[in-house]
Amino acid sequence: MTAVVGLFALLQLASEKEALPSSMLGMLINSDPVTKSVLALLVVLSLMSWAIMFSKWRGFKTAETNGRAFVADFERARGMDDAMLCAQRAKPSAFTAVFARAVSFLNDTKPALGATNDRTARLSGSQVEALRLVLDAEGSKAREELGQYIPWLATVGSVSPLIGLFGTVLGVIEAFVGIGQKGSGNIQAVAPGIGTALMATAAALAVAIPAAFAYNVFASRLNRFDDALEGFGSELIALMVREGRI
Repeated sequence: MTAVVGLFALLQLASEKEALPSSMLGMLINSDPVTKSVLALLVVLSLMSWAIMFSKWRGFKTAETNGRAFVADFERARGMDDAMLCAQRAKPSAFTAVFARAVSFLNDTKPALGATNDRTARLSGSQVEALRLVLDAEGSKAREELGQYIPWLATVGSVSPLIGLFGTVLGVIEAFVGIGQKGSGNIQAVAPGIGTALMATAAALAVAIPAAFAYNVFASRLNRFDDALEGFGSELIALMVREGRI
């Protein structure tokens, strides 16, 4: 009789050990509803951040490639007429938009220095300053369009760890409540609940690290792109000065 009872105890202990989750998937399946909700929210944030990353990567690649090609042709132009031909042949980009805005300003602005039918007619200092402001505004518009949704990466990178920590704390509380109800405090009773709760923190870091890294990369590229637009505007004004339009 004693042997039968001992065998039954061993079988029950073995079944309890087999019931303990031994993988991440098993821990996820056996997790509490709060942890599952937090993980679901982190999955949504991860998908959103990766969608933004792929979209911005393609956008920057297109903008930089098209802009670089046009600027290379523009630097070889001997005058505004050659530059206009280069702009007509080039693919649309922020640089061609800035150039088109400058040409439109010249066509719509009456030179203040010299007669209007005189080839030596030039823009005044205030008109040149207005041209600079127009070019800056066009460059800012292009920068804003290219940088759209990039701040969301910073938001995901900073908020995700807090969401994961929130899920971990609630999971630990739930695990200790279960331990108190069952009246068992050994490592086999504590480990599954704590491990499941820590899954939220691990998932949050997996979401936050790529988002924060991508934000820093895209923010740096956006600043370089903005500097390139500003430099192009200065070169464009310098070309107008060489032609005597300013």
